[in-house]
Amino acid sequence: MSDMHLFSLVSTVVAVFGISLGVTLPAIAMGWAVSRAMDALSRQPEAERSIMRTLFIGLAMIESLVIYVLVVVLIVLFRNPLLEFMVQ
Repeated sequence: MSDMHLFSLVSTVVAVFGISLGVTLPAIAMGWAVSRAMDALSRQPEAERSIMRTLFIGLAMIESLVIYVLVVVLIVLFRNPLLEFMVQ
């Protein structure tokens, strides 16, 4: 197996591992945040507007992390600058 094939294989394995962690952990965090928001709503229904606003801002921040992970993984898979360095 050449160095190029080995590097491609390792890049693919790391990308799969990265996307699996990058999707699983934020999904757990989103579930936890929604659960806590529902708990807060059941305790103080009059604070619904502020709780929901804060929840949606937090969920958007968590979701942006997933998008960043996806972008980095796609760069590693399809436009890895180290592969060009190894070819030369």
